[in-house]
Amino acid sequence: MVQLKRLLRPIYAPFVRGYRRRRELRRDQMRIREEVRQTIDGGRAVKVIIGAGQTRFQGWIATDVPAFDVRKREHWVLLFPPMSIDRMLAEHVFEHLTTAEFAHFLAFARQHLSASGRIRIAVPDGNHPDSDYIARVRPGGIGEGADDHKALYTCDLISELLREQDYQFELLEYFDDSGRFHQRAWKAEDGFVGRSADHDQRNKGGQLNFTSLIIDCWR
Repeated sequence: MVQLKRLLRPIYAPFVRGYRRRRELRRDQMRIREEVRQTIDGGRAVKVIIGAGQTRFQGWIATDVPAFDVRKREHWVLLFPPMSIDRMLAEHVFEHLTTAEFAHFLAFARQHLSASGRIRIAVPDGNHPDSDYIARVRPGGIGEGADDHKALYTCDLISELLREQDYQFELLEYFDDSGRFHQRAWKAEDGFVGRSADHDQRNKGGQLNFTSLIIDCWR
């Protein structure tokens, strides 16, 4: 019997792993749905972190793949009622999607944002004047995770994509195509971005060694 189990293990092991992944997926999705329900029932604003990883902020609902894949319409429908989301935060997420997938995200998000809902997006800045920065964040770059980067956004590119999806927007932090840095005041309670001019530890001494292109958009 023991020998038979050893022989069968390579056959049934993938099915066991698949079952466990599906069970974990359902568990995580139910957790998100319940947090959304409790937040709405409590009369509080629904604030969602996309691609949260280990990031947790009080009052925000942390989501990540595979439980919430922003490219999948069925995930949006399962997790969020229409026009229920007041704030969304995505810090260094959309560089891992193609521009076409980012456009799909914007289309799906439109249906689930509240009338006053806003999305705060932070991505690596393709206009950053430091060539070492660009080498780290470009698709296929040398930085951590850059091997999975699909796009390098500039203020012009992301603005064009937002206009195509009929979004209004406000650029908060960015370099223009001449390498000049622009910054507007923004509130952390609407979405804290750690990789930003004032909050990234690499920018001590006034040097903008690591910033993000940060933009708010709304329908």
